[in-house]
Amino acid sequence: MTTALPPLSAEEARRANQYGSIKADVVDDVSREVANRAARNAASDEADQLDHAAGSLRRHALDEVVGSERAALRSRRIARLSQFIDYAFFLAYALFAIRFFLAMAGARPTAGFVKLIVAITDPLYAPFRNIVESPKLDGGGVVLMPVVIALLAYGVLHLAINRLLRVVVVRKTAI
Repeated sequence: MTTALPPLSAEEARRANQYGSIKADVVDDVSREVANRAARNAASDEADQLDHAAGSLRRHALDEVVGSERAALRSRRIARLSQFIDYAFFLAYALFAIRFFLAMAGARPTAGFVKLIVAITDPLYAPFRNIVESPKLDGGGVVLMPVVIALLAYGVLHLAINRLLRVVVVRKTAI
């Protein structure tokens, strides 16, 4: 019923490796250029321009690292939130499934466990109560169709929340 978010740690590792590779190439290019210019005894204002360019590249690289760290932290927080949401929905699914099977089995409504499951699921079940008829089975059980409809509705809601979180987490980057 749910689509898991892509493994964030793998994506972060891929981005970190890609960023590290590009950063190393830039640093090598700048170092090579500095060495070439120094070897040719460039004029002092040309050397100043080169120092300025190198400083600018360093500042840009630092800003990029800080931005990447912030994005990784944000991704980890949203992934943790997604795990919590998944857990809450799966718990609700399990409780609804228990309620459904207890009704099909014809469990006594006065039994303690049945009362507990009904009490826990009632707040989530209330909007779907009496939405359609629940057919009775020969053995005294009932097929709670509103529970099936509730499971489908909460499944769609769960999927929508996960998709929204994925939109928030996945950012488009071009390197």
